[in-house]
Amino acid sequence: MKAIVYESYNGIDALQLKEVEKPLPKDDEVLIKVKAVSLNDWDWGKMDGSSVFNRLFSGLRKPKHSILGSDVAGLVESVGRNVTRFKIGDEVYGDLSGRWGGLAEYCCAQETALAVKPAAMSFIEAAAIPQAAMLAVQGLIDKGKIKQGDKLLINGAGGGVGTFGLQIAKLHNVHVTGVDHTSKLEMMRNLGFDDVIDYTAEDFTNNGRTYDLILDTKSNRPVSHYLRALNPGGIYVTVGGDLSRLFTTLLSLPFISLFSRKKIKIVALKPNKDLPYINTLFEEGNFKTVIDGHYTLAQVPDAFRLFSKAAHKGKIVISVAP
Repeated sequence: MKAIVYESYNGIDALQLKEVEKPLPKDDEVLIKVKAVSLNDWDWGKMDGSSVFNRLFSGLRKPKHSILGSDVAGLVESVGRNVTRFKIGDEVYGDLSGRWGGLAEYCCAQETALAVKPAAMSFIEAAAIPQAAMLAVQGLIDKGKIKQGDKLLINGAGGGVGTFGLQIAKLHNVHVTGVDHTSKLEMMRNLGFDDVIDYTAEDFTNNGRTYDLILDTKSNRPVSHYLRALNPGGIYVTVGGDLSRLFTTLLSLPFISLFSRKKIKIVALKPNKDLPYINTLFEEGNFKTVIDGHYTLAQVPDAFRLFSKAAHKGKIVISVAP
């Protein structure tokens, strides 16, 4: 089978389209014929050989996982003997974080990592959903305790988490401000953001406006800056970004709780937990995807170049098979 292989920490140039052995599912796994896969921050982060944090988790000398890609959608090709939830031919999707392998024509996954894809949802749409949508749901609902009347700000609002987060927030009748690059503001307005802020022209943490809830996909500022943009009793939730800043934020939590009513929350992603909820929203017409692309397997390096600039709108999706 064909796959995008990454065997050394040499950035995008190390990505190669190769013929590799087709995987075999274990007893509790299914083999998926991959139709589509999307790119995530975790994929990009695992390619960063300059990061000590990344090498500790992804391999000191070379990457532990040579095939990236976690958000997959496809057809069940075969099933292990202990699999009970799926059968050959089922259309499935899910987040394979921890295993990866999605940037290939076939991959294996435990049945617990997958959900049945709604018939009306395309494979391209399905591949865009798992990780970003789960982060939006768990960040806003589980950690952020979003409620009617809140004033919400989403930092990095033009990407996958932000575009999904807006839709979740609007179900709670919330006023939503989105922060991103100039090039994404028109798309964000058309999607339904109440206000937009161009981060190249304005620092939302220093303009005097405050919010009940901040959902941060970037973690690119000291946590003290975010605190001054929160109302008393407000909640700041980070779902990703720079690992060193996330670590610093984690260390600061005990001190912040001692001296402030404001709360800091970090989402530890629970993969696929809320896919049934997302399926319901999609089938009711309350959830849609914003797709940038889509690309082919051979074009994955180009897709990562776009991803590295954070210039994409919504999710970058790779079409693996028609």
